[in-house]
Amino acid sequence: MIALKGGVPVRNVRENPWPVWPERDDEDSRRLAKVVESGVWSYNGPMEQEFLERWKDFVGVPYAVAAVNGTVTLQLALEALDIGWGDEVILPGLTWQATAAVVVDVNAVPVLVDVEPDTWCLDPKAVEAAITSRTKAIITVHLYGNMADMDALNDIAKRHNLALIEDAAHQHGSSWRGARAGAIGTIGSFSLQLSKVLTAGEGGLLTVRDKDLWVRLDALRNCGRRPEGFTDETDKGGGEYGSEGDLIQSGNYRITEFQAAMLLGGLERLPAQVERRAKNARDLDRLVESVPGLAPMRVDPRQTERSYFNYAFRYDSNTFGGGGIPVETFRAALTAELGISFEACYEPLNNCVLYRPHTKRRYRISEDHWRAIDPSRFSLPVSEAAFWDHSVTVHHKALLGGEQELNDIEEAILRIQAAADTLRKTG
Repeated sequence: MIALKGGVPVRNVRENPWPVWPERDDEDSRRLAKVVESGVWSYNGPMEQEFLERWKDFVGVPYAVAAVNGTVTLQLALEALDIGWGDEVILPGLTWQATAAVVVDVNAVPVLVDVEPDTWCLDPKAVEAAITSRTKAIITVHLYGNMADMDALNDIAKRHNLALIEDAAHQHGSSWRGARAGAIGTIGSFSLQLSKVLTAGEGGLLTVRDKDLWVRLDALRNCGRRPEGFTDETDKGGGEYGSEGDLIQSGNYRITEFQAAMLLGGLERLPAQVERRAKNARDLDRLVESVPGLAPMRVDPRQTERSYFNYAFRYDSNTFGGGGIPVETFRAALTAELGISFEACYEPLNNCVLYRPHTKRRYRISEDHWRAIDPSRFSLPVSEAAFWDHSVTVHHKALLGGEQELNDIEEAILRIQAAADTLRKTG
């Protein structure tokens, strides 16, 4: 009998728990103690500077900025690009709500477009069709283990003179044709929230190649101040996004030295973790592909490294186990067998409980704007099908184990497949 119907689960998580996330070691504690003793607890401390240098080397960019979270980094990216009232920003309808919320917060209009059915990343054809005279930027989201088609999106952005922002909150360590996520578009944005593969509990990062943009980003996260050591006398350069000497209205979006201390250790562990997850994900892909009714996400050969926030695959209720088992039942059965939560993908933003712009009166700048920011005006059939019918995801800590973890997942899937008649009869 399967666990969902009262049987003994495949994995007893009390006796055999899943790998712990976040990983940590004694060196993390020593770094934190060093921060306490130093008295430098706020921002721009030596550990923050050391981390930013290492992060720039890791991503392959000349400039990086740390901020309080990945939502704020997206907002600062838009503000640095001078995007606001009257502008439109194209983004995928299948993403965490913050990707769209920040566009509304800078008084611009989020234009939601659909995703590719086998990657759940932004569909370049849908992007091209959505461009208008008001479009100023594209935000592409690298989702779960997949990167968006950066060749096509860069081509579109260049032809239409648009900024391309990479929301790489899931993709610390992924690469496209050898270039790291966050180093390909105009600006890269990363989250450091607890669930992410590089974490300080909370936090965010921005990566950029353009010096003028870096100066604006750094000022925007630090009350409008210019980067330390920068003055008009030392560098008067101006650029596409305004003179570096111009003042900027902003607030305090800085991280602390405690967060930087944790990030140093996390970055040291990251390459090995990425490699371990990628190897286990390849093995899971082969397993999933062998089961009728299940399909892995498409692997684009141009994505030369894959970092996994969650592992995701696709489910077909018409085929798995002979058909007739809804995806929510399959996810519940896997959760019961393995003691780790299997969930749907993100809820499409055209009808998402966490994305409700019309609940804030401050967004009612005009009646035209009010109508423009209504997410329900967008049609997202691929995103909706993924959420309601096809998606299965599990936290990336499931990829940090070894052969036993993979064997347990395989046994659970095959056990549920064999119990299909029971699930069809009782739901």
